Amino acid sequence: MSTLPTTGRRSRMPNPLPFLPELTEVGQGLHKALQNSAIPQTTIHLLQLRAGQLLGTTYFTVRETGILRDLGESEERITAVATWWDAACFTDPERIALEMVEAVLTPNPSGERVPDELYARASAHYDDQAMWSLVMAISHIGFFTPAALIAKPIPGMPPGQNYTA
Repeated sequence: MSTLPTTGRRSRMPNPLPFLPELTEVGQGLHKALQNSAIPQTTIHLLQLRAGQLLGTTYFTVRETGILRDLGESEERITAVATWWDAACFTDPERIALEMVEAVLTPNPSGERVPDELYARASAHYDDQAMWSLVMAISHIGFFTPAALIAKPIPGMPPGQNYTA
């Protein structure tokens, strides 16, 4: 998945599953919902890569970059996620997904994070089922954000091997 050296890297916390085995079911449910999504897997992982960048988590950015490469995405598109607003390589639906994740994750001191205007533009590209898929793709990152930021799983390691004992 990744070429990052993992020797000597440690997570802050051990694997959560021995302490909270119910997380397996929750995590599998979230992953299944995204796999059966009404929006393309590429769009999901582009927005999740952007979320990782915004949140400042190496674990998410490395994971999502690897997934996008596995999906056949070009280095140009992967790299351009950081500056998606002026990159010509994204479709309008991908742009809306990237804008939506930024709106959700970026405080807006002068108003709503997701104003009606943004929602209207998104709903022009996504029907109700796809909008809920978009919401769940962002929720998926939101669910795992505290673990990524607090427990600091080892970037580049597969699930189950990304925590030290």
